[in-house]
Amino acid sequence: MPQRAEMGGIHHVAMKVADFDRTVYFYAALGMTVEMAWGEKGPAGDTRAAMLGCGRGNHLEIFAGGPAGGRPEGQWMHVALETADCDAAWRQALAAGARPQSEKPFEAEIKQKDAPAVKVRIAFFHGPDGEVVEFFQKLA
Repeated sequence: MPQRAEMGGIHHVAMKVADFDRTVYFYAALGMTVEMAWGEKGPAGDTRAAMLGCGRGNHLEIFAGGPAGGRPEGQWMHVALETADCDAAWRQALAAGARPQSEKPFEAEIKQKDAPAVKVRIAFFHGPDGEVVEFFQKLA
């Protein structure tokens, strides 16, 4: 078997959005920080991009130039953001303009075949470009 490269986790997830400024503002309001930014908006088009840090070396990369009106489900099902307080994150997202997909945060139990169940608190919402985002809090 060939030698495998060591994986360090997912570095980033990227999406192309219709409203770059609104999307960067929204995720900054959730506590993400712009760690890198490049490109420019000009007469020839919008080539801006930003890498937003969301903790633990994970990033959300935003590109300008996406289609107006969002995208159909399937480009990604959703992105889950880990949080220590799902309810507080939920309130923060709604205050920043998120549209709820779930009615409110709720508890769920992930039942595993050969391991104990994992209890979580989760909530789903739509971000500014229609993307589906989940808050994920693992309960003790």
